[in-house]
Amino acid sequence: MTLTLSRTEWSSYAEDHARHVDALLAGHLARRKRREAHPVEDFLFTYYPTRPNQLRVWHPGPGIRLDDAASYGDRRGYLLVDGVATLDPAEIERRADSIAWIRRLLAATLDRQPQFGCFGLHEWAMVYRTPEVRHAAWPLRLGAEGTDRVVESHKIGCSHFDAFRFFTDAARPLNVLQPTRESQPALEQGGCLHANMDLYKWACKLMPFTPSPLLLACFELARDIRTLDMRASPYDLAPLGYSPVRIETPEGKAEYTAAQRAFADRARPLRRQLVALCDELLG
Repeated sequence: MTLTLSRTEWSSYAEDHARHVDALLAGHLARRKRREAHPVEDFLFTYYPTRPNQLRVWHPGPGIRLDDAASYGDRRGYLLVDGVATLDPAEIERRADSIAWIRRLLAATLDRQPQFGCFGLHEWAMVYRTPEVRHAAWPLRLGAEGTDRVVESHKIGCSHFDAFRFFTDAARPLNVLQPTRESQPALEQGGCLHANMDLYKWACKLMPFTPSPLLLACFELARDIRTLDMRASPYDLAPLGYSPVRIETPEGKAEYTAAQRAFADRARPLRRQLVALCDELLG
């Protein structure tokens, strides 16, 4: 079934969406204007490829036509006929293999039992036995030796390739898994912070087919997860207002696991919606 929105209707959605994005990104854009780096929030625009101006563009998703929508005529992925914009079937076909791979990964992750025992040690493994830390402007909370002791006193069980690939050479052999890009669909699981942050990446890669409310829900989840990720990291970010989750203690482990479970619960319906979107596009 196809729904056609008048210009008045869809422009109202587009304006509300842009205001929502502006509110979410106000701090980031102000810091960027001052050329001020931020170790938590910059990640969403350095690691992930979508720029703020791209995020501001409202997309209706499949099955919705936009009347009097000449502005969408120049947007990739849209087809404009007699002033009515729809998603371009040719663009969907061109990207079918990519959509199918994303669907395979997301569906496999949904079907797998979540694991909650990693305690965010991937960030610690990224600075293990090296002077070259990723956020050099911020000190290690326990110092280099204390950080190394935490790594050495735990079992490292990272299942996420895009976290594991940043481990130091000394840390990689300590991981009980050796993830690769090829093994990603076989290993990724819904308790992993990075797998759940990456719902935003897959929503972005499916643009402009992704409905904007789903995209922003994934963005907000990723932002909240990134906050926990860095609070539980070895860095001391207290001057920025981030109290540490001390995963080297029993209390910190319990706090981390509880938050990890809550994020898994938020991620699960979003992952299902993305699978359903892929199915609709490929159907």
